[in-house]
Amino acid sequence: METTKNAIAWFEIPVIDFERAKKFYEQIFEYEMPEMDMAGLRMGILPHNREEGGVGGAICFGEGYQPSGANGPKVYLDCGKDLSTVLSRVPGAGGQVVFPKTEIAPDMGQFAFFTDSEGNVVGLYSSN
Repeated sequence: METTKNAIAWFEIPVIDFERAKKFYEQIFEYEMPEMDMAGLRMGILPHNREEGGVGGAICFGEGYQPSGANGPKVYLDCGKDLSTVLSRVPGAGGQVVFPKTEIAPDMGQFAFFTDSEGNVVGLYSSN
C-alpha cells in the first residue's frame, strides 16, 4: 500500500438533533457551517481547507447515524496552534470538557476531550 499524506480521509460525527449540533459546532469554532444533503443524509461541514489538501469531516443526521458517547471512535478536530480558545467555548455552547488540555510530548502538541451537544466524546488537537 502506498503511504498517504493523512491517516484520515474524511470523518463523520453522528448527531440526533441536527440544528442543536450545528449551533454547538458553529459556536465553538465561531464558524458558519455550510450544509449539504447526500442520499438522505443531512450533513454540516466542519472547518477545513480542502483547496490546500486539508482533511474534512461533517456532523451527520440520518439513518444509521447514532452518537456513541465515550465508547465510540475518537476523532480529533484540529484547532491550529492553541486548542484553548475552542475548548473554552465548549461549556457555553452546551458541551462539557471531559479531559483538559494536555501535552502529548515535547514538540508533539496538545489534546483535550469534550462531550458535544449530542453526547459524542470528541478530541481537540493543537500543534503548540
